[in-house]
Parts: sequence; structure tokens; C-alpha cells
Amino acid sequence: MTEISFCFEVHQPLRLNKDFFWGNSPLKEVVPDLWDFYFDDAENRRIFERVSEKCYLPANDVIMECIRELENSDRPFMVAYSFSGVFLEQCRRYRPAVLDSFAALVDTGNVEVLEQTYYHSLASLYEDKQEFYEQVKMHREAVWDAFGVRPGTFENTELIYSDEIARMVEGMGYKAIFTEGVVADPNYVYRPKGCNLALLLRNYQLTDDIGFRFSSHSWPEYPLTADKYASWLACTPGQCINIFCDYETFGEHQWADTGIFEFLRRLPGEILKYKNLKFATPGEIAEKIAPRDELSVVDYVSWADLERNTSCWLGNGLQHACFLYQKRLEAPAKESGNGDLLKIWRTLGLSDHLYYIFTHGGGPGEVHSYFSPYGIPYDAAVTYFSVLCDLHYRLKKQIRLADSPFRFAVGKDQFTGRVAWSLAGLKSAIQGADIDSLEYHNQNGDMASWAGTSLGDESLAKRLAGLLDSRGEQLRTELLETINAALKEDRK
Repeated sequence: MTEISFCFEVHQPLRLNKDFFWGNSPLKEVVPDLWDFYFDDAENRRIFERVSEKCYLPANDVIMECIRELENSDRPFMVAYSFSGVFLEQCRRYRPAVLDSFAALVDTGNVEVLEQTYYHSLASLYEDKQEFYEQVKMHREAVWDAFGVRPGTFENTELIYSDEIARMVEGMGYKAIFTEGVVADPNYVYRPKGCNLALLLRNYQLTDDIGFRFSSHSWPEYPLTADKYASWLACTPGQCINIFCDYETFGEHQWADTGIFEFLRRLPGEILKYKNLKFATPGEIAEKIAPRDELSVVDYVSWADLERNTSCWLGNGLQHACFLYQKRLEAPAKESGNGDLLKIWRTLGLSDHLYYIFTHGGGPGEVHSYFSPYGIPYDAAVTYFSVLCDLHYRLKKQIRLADSPFRFAVGKDQFTGRVAWSLAGLKSAIQGADIDSLEYHNQNGDMASWAGTSLGDESLAKRLAGLLDSRGEQLRTELLETINAALKEDRK
């Protein structure tokens, strides 16, 4: 018996104001609402409502119809969804009925909800993985709030995967993880190197037959019908077949007049004509099918473009520059203590912003252009980089952002891992630092030197230098009093 899983990624980006740079917006002193300043809410609403009408609502109706028709069958119809956190936010903001329709599907018990990063981000590629863990936790809570379930299967953004990511995901308690089927025969279950969770692979050829080739008149197999596709599944060797595509395939990428909804409606029945096929969720496949082999994937793979790696986001210098800039603002955004600024920074980490800066030509370039709200990738880069610069400017003003970080240690080259990028961050770090670390830096005059050279505050530097004789908790108290006084002066 071959287990068939149908999985759908459901995500909508939050697009930036396209004229942010050219409209002389950067670095304005008075901005009533930073969200409206950076993001094009009207356009985001327009697109979400359009896709809701063309895809989400009609596709959900078809999926529900298929589930109901086969609910008493010994081989019921099942699917899985991976919702980004920002998609769930947009449901609530723009079209609550969409979220209600997904919740109704989950309530049938025939739908598995997968885990991913809340912001559909590249946080798994950061050197410091803390943001990745935080976004996964945020997503877990968002899924619980929306559907009342705890996912056991993980799908990283666009199936980005490596051995390292598998170890992190296993450490968070998940039982299975997805990646692209280029790494091995996709129709079996594997075990990541050094892990005990199940590694599931997307069958990209059979998936792309629906996602990309369905309406292509030049494709030799056109038209693709439900009975033809079911026959392909039936004769495919292996233990499982994972079909995993963007949900927007139905009605948005492949319009209704292509016959895509009729194909989806008929497909479950055509599949069940074959006695060797049945439906399963990814979690069931991971639980029932023993791993065929251990699989090591050192370099990152994904489902993106022909290269199936990270080059669609990091394939040129512009993308790398924007990625590094956004990543470098993580600590300042978190040290700000401002939830709105942190959320803006995280929203600027959506992988879509880098996707639009793709400059390679050919078929992949046409796909990127199709999704991009910009005329050319260079406009996407200018807009994105200028928004990052503006956020940097506001963070620097608010938290006294330093030119370089202060790294806590207990001796020469004996770093504790505690780092501060701002005066506000230094205050927070001092509150939790060990006394021996504070005494070490005080005796060496390190904080005073940092205040003078990196913060450019000679007055603060002199005050910190005056604490040379302090020890123990008295030192911590005096350091905090000195920094609080400086922060208070900033607010005047």
C-alpha cells in the first residue's frame, strides 16, 4: 500500500510601500505610524481579498467536499497545511471568514497542521539560532490559538533543510521534518544523520506537474486529468508519495478556467480506484513507515527554483547585503524593548523581500517577476534597503545604538556569550551578568572605554571610569544607576 499525502503551504507576504525611497520618505522625523510608513496595507488587503476569492475560499470548499464524501470510507481523504504566522494575521485583519473555513477543515480530524517559522523567514540561516527558536515558538502558539492543535511535523520556510536544521527541530520535540526530494528517492522515509525523527521528501516532479505544468499547452501530457494523474501515482514505486505545493496553485496560479478545481474535486475518487493507494497525513507516514536509511545533507537544500538551494534569496550581492543588514539589526531591535519595532524588524525578515531581488534570468526569473510587486529587482533592492536604513536610524535614536557591541567576559578571550549593542542593552546585560564578569571589566575600564569610543559619550565614559573602586553587588547597583541617569538624559 502506498501512502499519499497532499500538503499545502499557505503564505501571503506583507509588501513594502514601493515608492518609499523615491517618494523622499526615509529618515523623516515625524511618522505617526511606522507600519503605514513602511508597508502598503491597501495593496496587501487588495491582494489578500483577491486570493481569498480566487483560491482560499473555493479551494477550501472543494477540500471539505472531498473529505465529507469519503468520511465513511475505509480510505478517507486527508490533507495537511503549513500556515505562516503572517498569513494567520492577515486572515484576522482582512478576511476572518478565510480563517474560519480553514478551522472548519481542521475540525474534521482529517487535516494535519504543520509547523514553520512564524514569519516565513530565513532565521534558520542565521549564525545565532535564537531567533529561529523564538519564531517557531511564536508559530506554535499561533497555531494553538487558531486551531487548538500542536503540530508534530515541521516544514521550514520553502523546505530549507540541512543536518543542522534537523537537529534543532528534533531538539524542539518534533517527530518529522520535510525537505525537497532532490536528496534521495522521495518515495521513502529517511532518518536525518544523528537524529531519530523522520525525514519526509517532497516528490517535486509529481508536485510540479500540478503546480507549474497543469495549464501548459506545450507540455506533452497536457491536458492533465484526474484519472491520468491517479494512474501515475498508482504506478510510482515506493512506500509514500508526498505532494507538496503552494495552496495558491488552486485558483490563483492556475486559474479556475484551467479546470484546476474540477481536477482537485475528482482526484480523490480517481485515486481510490487503485487498491494500492490510500491517503495519509505526513505525521501518519512518519509514524507508520520505518526509515529506509540514514541521510546526511550538509549543504542547504530547498524547493526553490531549479537550483533547489538558497540561491533564490542569496544568489547575488544585493540579496546578501540586504540579508546581512536585516540580520545585524536583530540585537538592536530586541534591546529596544519596543514590541512594535521588534515586530517590524521580524516582518522585514520575510523571505519574500529577498525573493523579489532575484536577478537571474530565464524561467526562474519569470517566476520571481510574477510574484514581485516591483517592476525590476533593483527597485525591490532599493526599497528594501532604504526601509532597513530607516529602521536602523530610528533604533539608533531610541536606544543609543553603539558602533560595535560590548562582549562580556571573565578574563582575556574568556567570553560569556552575553552581548550588548546599545546603552539600553548594556543595562539589561548588567542586570543578569555574573559579578566576576562585571568586576573584570570594571578593573580594566572596558565599559568606560566602550562608552567613549563606541557610543561616543565622553561624559558617560568619565562616570563609568569613576567606579573603579566598587566591588560586588555595590558595583552592579552603581553601574545601573549611572546608565539609568544617562538614559534619562536621552529622554529629555
